[in-house]
Amino acid sequence: MSNKLVGDIIPPVGIKYICCYVLLACALVIEARPISYSGGSTVMLQSNEMQNSTYYHYSPTYKFSLGVEQVKDKYFDVNYSYFRLTYLLNRKNTKHSQRNLYLQSGLSSEGLDHYFYGVHGDWETRRLFSGFGYKETQTEKLDYAEQYLQLGIAPYIGEYGDLHTWLMIQSKHNELMGDWNTYPVLKFFKGNALMEVGYADTSEWDIHFMYRF
Repeated sequence: MSNKLVGDIIPPVGIKYICCYVLLACALVIEARPISYSGGSTVMLQSNEMQNSTYYHYSPTYKFSLGVEQVKDKYFDVNYSYFRLTYLLNRKNTKHSQRNLYLQSGLSSEGLDHYFYGVHGDWETRRLFSGFGYKETQTEKLDYAEQYLQLGIAPYIGEYGDLHTWLMIQSKHNELMGDWNTYPVLKFFKGNALMEVGYADTSEWDIHFMYRF
């Protein structure tokens, strides 16, 4: 198809908007999504005051993922695995932003009395980010809830394939630990890799690494 024919079907301004939309979508999909593209896999490593974990998930479609998470629970001093399911409940793409809402659940290798369920979501542009999460965990010993809020800004707008940086504030509350804890977080992503690093005097390091393939 000739350039002239393309220009006749899609006006130059429309082509510009389509290119911008595709680049935005590609940049946002690289973010720390709990669901990958259809047929994609993701490995996540996380370390914080409550646990160290390694999580692998596979996405048969873009709507849900299935995975296994190996957990070293620091609070209860025990190791176990979660068999996890995440479902994309809602996604809204616009020319400048994306919104996502997910349902999550997990069943422990310790038995049917140990499981979790929750919801989390985010809204972002190439400049601004906001996110939230709520998770309820049921165990034989104790039931507890966790919540978090995130706000972030990108100090510069990188192109697709560049190193992207976010300056963020995160506030977390875990009923086992007590009060809300608020601290700064740096987020970097490039290609298929992402890393978040946060630190607070009360909870020390909060680290998250993700690689998608």
